[in-house]
Amino acid sequence: MRTLTILGSTGSIGTQTLDIVRQFKDDFSINVLTANTRIKELEDQIREFNPKAVAISNEDAWKEFKNTTSFKGEILCGEEGVIAAASHPDNDIVMQALVGFSGVAPTLAAIEQGATIALANKETLVSAGSIVMKSAKEKQVPILAVDSEHSAILQCMAGEERSMIDKIILTASGGPFREFEKDAFSSITREQALKHPNWVMGQKITIDSATLMNKGFEVIEARWLFDLSPEQIEVVIHPQSIIHSLVQFGDASIKAQLGTPDMRVPIIYALFHPERRHADLPKLDLLTAGNLSFFKPDTERFPCLQLAYDAMKTGGTAPAILNAANEIAVQYFLENKARFLQIPQIIEKVLGQMPIIDNPDIHQIDEADHEARNLAKAFLQ
Repeated sequence: MRTLTILGSTGSIGTQTLDIVRQFKDDFSINVLTANTRIKELEDQIREFNPKAVAISNEDAWKEFKNTTSFKGEILCGEEGVIAAASHPDNDIVMQALVGFSGVAPTLAAIEQGATIALANKETLVSAGSIVMKSAKEKQVPILAVDSEHSAILQCMAGEERSMIDKIILTASGGPFREFEKDAFSSITREQALKHPNWVMGQKITIDSATLMNKGFEVIEARWLFDLSPEQIEVVIHPQSIIHSLVQFGDASIKAQLGTPDMRVPIIYALFHPERRHADLPKLDLLTAGNLSFFKPDTERFPCLQLAYDAMKTGGTAPAILNAANEIAVQYFLENKARFLQIPQIIEKVLGQMPIIDNPDIHQIDEADHEARNLAKAFLQ
């Protein structure tokens, strides 16, 4: 039995990870669960999974939880509490399902402790990929991506010579606005953007999928996970979300991983890697799947994808600035304080205003993140 800590246990990936744990109760014991403000959901998880400790990042929620809970284990607080959960000495696996830049410090702490990391937080590698992957290599810590696209790439690469890989192809559904005319983007609402056609996800990642920034982040994440050049990473629009990604090899062969659009599939692959396990999950029926189609992404209507490619090629602190500005712009959009079209506009303005530092350390990345957030807020206000 392996000890599992889930950072962000009440979110979409966290709850689906616990769905897998329910199916494999003899394989995992829950060590620490962390949440932000959803303390009722956390309380339900505690009763079912009996963790040794919990961490609540929001201080007000932590105070309320302490005053109302019957939980007898350790109750950690704030960012420090989440970092302590990530670096707990009993961790065998850490499911890192936090949102945004907040995942960087806990990931580095988990690497230092030596636990295998199942990474569902792509912003960690977007903002600090060079530092995180260097640390993981030095500590010989596996980082297994939970994104369906990167899990697909990992599965397609299994047993293959890395030198034979020509390129990888990441698929994207195109989101809810794939067929919208450019003129219609000015009137897109929050409610429209939160209706993803294929996947059930948290609000922030759903908006990122609608702008295609999520795919841009995945391009940067793939660059670090698989040690590829920008020219080796291609994006294609695949509205059916059946093929999750592909790898093209030097002999002109292409391998693809197919399946239903269900995040529990890459979760179970990461938790048991390199083994496979039989699971009670919906199976893909090719006879009813229908036709599969592919299109070139339109970076005029979806400029966030091009902004991500450009930031990746620039390197240094550019991807961290990209991520920080996007987090603020998406937050304002979700709060109905900004329009959909302003998201790429704000990101481009912040990237154009801030100096780029080559080969930054973690403190310089943190400073760039902080400054980019302030600048994005200033533009939006």
